[in-house]
Amino acid sequence: MAGALDEAKIIDYFRNKSVLITGATGFLGKIMVEKILRVQPDVKRIYLPVRAADAAAARRRVETEVVGKELFGVLRERHGAGFDAFVADKVVGLAGDVMREGFGVDAATLRDLRLADELNVIVNGAATTNFYERYDVALDVNVVGVKHMCDFARKCPNLEVLMHVSTAYVAGEKQGLVPERPFKDGETLRDDGTQLDIDAELRLARDLRKQMEADDDVDPKAQRKAMKDLGLTRARHFGWPNTYVFTKSMGEMMLAQMMRGGDVPVVIVRPSIITSVQNDPLPGWIEGTRSVQTLLRVQIQMLTFKF
Repeated sequence: MAGALDEAKIIDYFRNKSVLITGATGFLGKIMVEKILRVQPDVKRIYLPVRAADAAAARRRVETEVVGKELFGVLRERHGAGFDAFVADKVVGLAGDVMREGFGVDAATLRDLRLADELNVIVNGAATTNFYERYDVALDVNVVGVKHMCDFARKCPNLEVLMHVSTAYVAGEKQGLVPERPFKDGETLRDDGTQLDIDAELRLARDLRKQMEADDDVDPKAQRKAMKDLGLTRARHFGWPNTYVFTKSMGEMMLAQMMRGGDVPVVIVRPSIITSVQNDPLPGWIEGTRSVQTLLRVQIQMLTFKF
């Protein structure tokens, strides 16, 4: 009974709320958009910043890569001929880029939509999940992207919650019981007191990129490899196994630094291995290549706190 009551409260919460979701073209992003629209059709608006040249291109990406997927089949059947009109009224695709200030959405659009004033919820699901990503790219998306999100969040007077999607593997390759807590500033997974300076890591990647771009003898393939090797080296230096979980850890630290002392509750969601949809709306639905092709429940750790 208590579980049903909690679920009802969550559903009711989204009534007449405006939500911004980054990473909506990804697996979890699509599921969240579909779920909100299906269980709470009275949500006011869902804004989806996606990489696109303009508003029309953003709208096409959302139509093709999000609501056009078979995952939305139940919702489509429920609304019938009115599905497209329902989506057009509720979902707004924004041409943008999480690696830029204001999600990369142009100032005129932000002003015309009064987006900062309207938003009640921000969900940051944008990330690069490649374990062996270029260090500069991983930093731009997983760390600097978080900074830009926080900068924008602090301009939203009606924001009620900010949710950031991280990963359970920020804990590294530890075994046994791992305490669920936020990272401290400069914390690493080493036991020798080594400290992490995020700004120094950003400079390191930026300086190497400039150095290689200025060297005509370094071909693009070699540049990519050098950047990938740098990320892996830095991750292992501080105790993390790969560039992905290392930069996601720094993203959490950036979030803590930026939102400390604010009035907005911050939620960090740390999923483990994500495979497929277990039950609704489409049992077994999966997208892309997954390491486990079976129906498993998504295991999630949630950490809620005010900095």
